[in-house]
Amino acid sequence: MFFSKESVDRFAQSATPGQMRALCDLLDFEMGVRAENKRRRLMRRACFPVPKSLDDFDFTELAMPEGYGREELLKLGFVESAQDFVFYGKTGRGKTHLAIALGIACVNAGYEALFFSTASLVRRLVVAMNDGTLESLLKEIRRADVVILDEFGYIPLDVDGARLLFQVISESYEARSLILTTNIEFSRWGTIFADEKLAAAAVDRIVHHGRLIEFNGPSRRMDAALMLGKGGD
Repeated sequence: MFFSKESVDRFAQSATPGQMRALCDLLDFEMGVRAENKRRRLMRRACFPVPKSLDDFDFTELAMPEGYGREELLKLGFVESAQDFVFYGKTGRGKTHLAIALGIACVNAGYEALFFSTASLVRRLVVAMNDGTLESLLKEIRRADVVILDEFGYIPLDVDGARLLFQVISESYEARSLILTTNIEFSRWGTIFADEKLAAAAVDRIVHHGRLIEFNGPSRRMDAALMLGKGGD
């Protein structure tokens, strides 16, 4: 409910100090409720598979771009500049963990994020194309500030899937931030799209405003399995 300027002025002139404090407290509480409701709504919409935190992520095994470090990443400035990231490394190095944790941090900051496994997004795009709802799905993606494509390149694409995925990448160029997790180097993206020209165009758009972060070190999944095998010691 919104009040007219006249009503606000009248209240300000006639209200006692106690009434003013009570109103300010009520408005502060209402703003907090609205902010939390928005955060929960954005979190549901993001569809993160599991909760992940930046607090328990080890950045020491990351090869960050020159002149760009952990602090710059965590400031989330990449969202406003629609900057892309490619998280590259072998399986189990923490790529998905960091992508989800950054996505959750973006949601907590009021941005809209969407998480997809790349294969599931492509399936949804193809189904939507066939049943006439493609534009509706693309509009959902366009509303986002950050789109995370997990396990990019793990499954080869057919012609329709490759073109639809390229459309998402192309439309996101300079419009929203993309975060891709992959174990496929750029030179092999042609095997993902089954089209070297399409792959080159995708790489060009992502690299232009993008940064590559390499995930090195041992497999975190293997470390966890070893710890469980030792009874957690």
